Amino acid sequence: MATGRTHRPATRSRGIPEATVARLPLYLRALTALSERSVPTVSSEELAAAAGVNSAKLRKDFSYLGSYGTRGVGYDVEYLVYQISRELGLTQDWPVVIVGIGNLGAALANYGGFASRGFRVAALIDADPAMTGKPVAGIAVQHTDELEQIITDNGVSIGVIATPAGAAQQVCDRLVAAGVTSILNFAPTVLSVPDGVDVRKVDLSIELQILAFHEQRKAGEETGAPDEAASAQSATPADAITPGAAAAAPAPLAPHRAAPGAGTDNGRQGPDGDVPAVMPA
Repeated sequence: MATGRTHRPATRSRGIPEATVARLPLYLRALTALSERSVPTVSSEELAAAAGVNSAKLRKDFSYLGSYGTRGVGYDVEYLVYQISRELGLTQDWPVVIVGIGNLGAALANYGGFASRGFRVAALIDADPAMTGKPVAGIAVQHTDELEQIITDNGVSIGVIATPAGAAQQVCDRLVAAGVTSILNFAPTVLSVPDGVDVRKVDLSIELQILAFHEQRKAGEETGAPDEAASAQSATPADAITPGAAAAAPAPLAPHRAAPGAGTDNGRQGPDGDVPAVMPA
């Protein structure tokens, strides 16, 4: 079976933009749902709506794959599933190690979506000697002393860090030194990595904070606007307004909505400046 270390996806060599690469998993998820319902073909409009993008962007993205669909028929669902899976490197085996088997690490180990998407959890690693040998998701936890040997034996090129923030950089350094070239970081800290190593950061607390921001703004829009208007009227007597004053006063600024998303570590920016921060369904 092919392993992650000997085969790399060809997206960069073929010139596919990073923003398009970031959307391919969205298309694949929508297409997989259609495939499971035995839907043979799908229009660009239907698929775009299911993936949460506009149809023009979808057609542009698929043009990079050399897939243009058939007028009046649409796209072949099964072929697109295969084509996108191949482009993302999911038609081969990608051994993954998870370092840090606390609550989050254990939850990741039990996540059933890895195997169905071409990822095999090769090892679970933790620094706590009391965890060594304990089965999690059917896999015995191994001690961090064995990390380098585990990576070599399994040909691992993707590592998942789910440790506390204080231990994350040291773990990252050891993973990179052992040959890992891609890291998914769940620790609430920014990692420093050398060129040639890709880091994707997932910070659930940041996403919740962004949602809280929007909730606060929505609450303010629902309850604050009338109060502000009434306050302005009571504060300024009608006979105190001079001609032309209303025209000279600046209009209130519309609330600014920050685009949710999280950046990559090491000063890198993700596709379109953002990184999806949730695991695929």
